[in-house]
Amino acid sequence: MSHSIEVIAPGVACAHGKIVNFYYVGEPGGPWVLVDTGMPLGAPSIIRTAEERFGKDSRPEAIVLTHAHFDHVGSVKALADHWDVPIYVHRMEEPFVTGRADYPPFDPTVGGFFPALSRTFPEKGIDLGDRVRLLPGSGPVDIMPGWDIHHTPGHAPGHVSFFRESDGVLIVGDAFITMDTDSFRDTVTQKPEITRPPSYATCDWDAARDSVQRLASLRPKVVGTGHGRPLSGPSVADDLETLARTFHRPAHGRYVNQPARFDQNGVVSIPPPVHDPVPAIAAGVGAAALAGVAIAAVRRHQAEMDLEDEDE
Repeated sequence: MSHSIEVIAPGVACAHGKIVNFYYVGEPGGPWVLVDTGMPLGAPSIIRTAEERFGKDSRPEAIVLTHAHFDHVGSVKALADHWDVPIYVHRMEEPFVTGRADYPPFDPTVGGFFPALSRTFPEKGIDLGDRVRLLPGSGPVDIMPGWDIHHTPGHAPGHVSFFRESDGVLIVGDAFITMDTDSFRDTVTQKPEITRPPSYATCDWDAARDSVQRLASLRPKVVGTGHGRPLSGPSVADDLETLARTFHRPAHGRYVNQPARFDQNGVVSIPPPVHDPVPAIAAGVGAAALAGVAIAAVRRHQAEMDLEDEDE
């Protein structure tokens, strides 16, 4: 089965995965690149969709990653091996795709639906070996003619976004998104709303705010995000400006008052963990369950003893 795609601008098609989006950038019949790769096990569908759009046995010039969180690199190795293509990342993201570093722990204590699930999400980096290439720090991108790269850290240290000034198209990864992943209802309905980056995986809120403000200054006409539906129209720039002006961090969480720090080798420091009541609650529930089992066993044993006394 191939993915459902939505052409959001000339030469830009969004593939809607179950959880995350990725993008085919390039016109059919010409060179193209894949931006992000979604979740694990998605390679066959991505390949079929590419062949439907670009032709049988077509392959991209490269795979480009906005960042290397698990839901954006899930199929990257299988695709790169199948197509025999390089993989481009920002230099600050390189440690997490060359096996040298793992991401800081996700933060379920910010509260909300996806943050609660993040206790089970993988934080481990991957090793893509000698396929890795470095993107420029800013300015034009050779493998994406007509596009400029913008370093937009906060959600991840090497997070990048891509802007095509000629028609105002912005591919933004998770620098901001168009659905509220903190809300179960909005996650299910994918109610369109320009909002802050996924809170459980954002480890520098000052940088995240600065990145949103930088992107808002571009006044995009079309935005393609990693989560939520792509948006277009005259209100997009104003809505993004509103987010930039009113940007707020979560009320509580591990990285809210102190960010994680990074250098080109990976994580330099992370703030200490904050209290997470869920494991304690789970442990309490487990202890109560064990106590219940023990009490039941004692009562059953006592009942058996009573029956033996009666028989005697």
